Amino acid sequence: MSDNPHVRKAQAMARAREAEAATARVLVEQFARDAIAAGVRPERLTARAYNGSTRYKTQVTGWYLKRDRSLGISTDGVFYVLSTAGGVAARFTGVTLEPGEPLLEIGRGARDGESMPLTDALAGRLAAGNDWKPA
Repeated sequence: MSDNPHVRKAQAMARAREAEAATARVLVEQFARDAIAAGVRPERLTARAYNGSTRYKTQVTGWYLKRDRSLGISTDGVFYVLSTAGGVAARFTGVTLEPGEPLLEIGRGARDGESMPLTDALAGRLAAGNDWKPA
C-alpha cells in the first residue's frame, strides 16, 4: 500500500467502482433472465457512430435499455454501451462491441443531465415488455 494519500484515494475509488460494477452486473444478469422468462423478445442491437449520424449492426442480440438506444443488455446478461467509431467498412460488415461496465446509476456525469438508478431503468424496460419502443 502506498504512503501517498493521492494514490490511496485513487485506489479506494477504484475499489468502490469495481464493487459498484459487480453489484450492477448481477442486476443486469438477472434482468436478462427475467426478460427471457417473461417472453420479452430480444432483437439485434445497433450501435451509433460517435458522430451520431449512423447506426451499425452489431453481434449483440438483446434489449435496448434506453429509448435513445444508447445502452443495451445481451441475452446472456452482458451490458453494452452502444456507440462505436464505425467507418465505411462497418456499413457492410457491422461492428464488434466490447462489454461495458454497468454502474448503479446510468447516465451519471453525462452532459444531458439525464441519470437514473439502474434498478429503475431495468424495471421500466421489463414492465414495458414487447410494447417498448425506442425513440
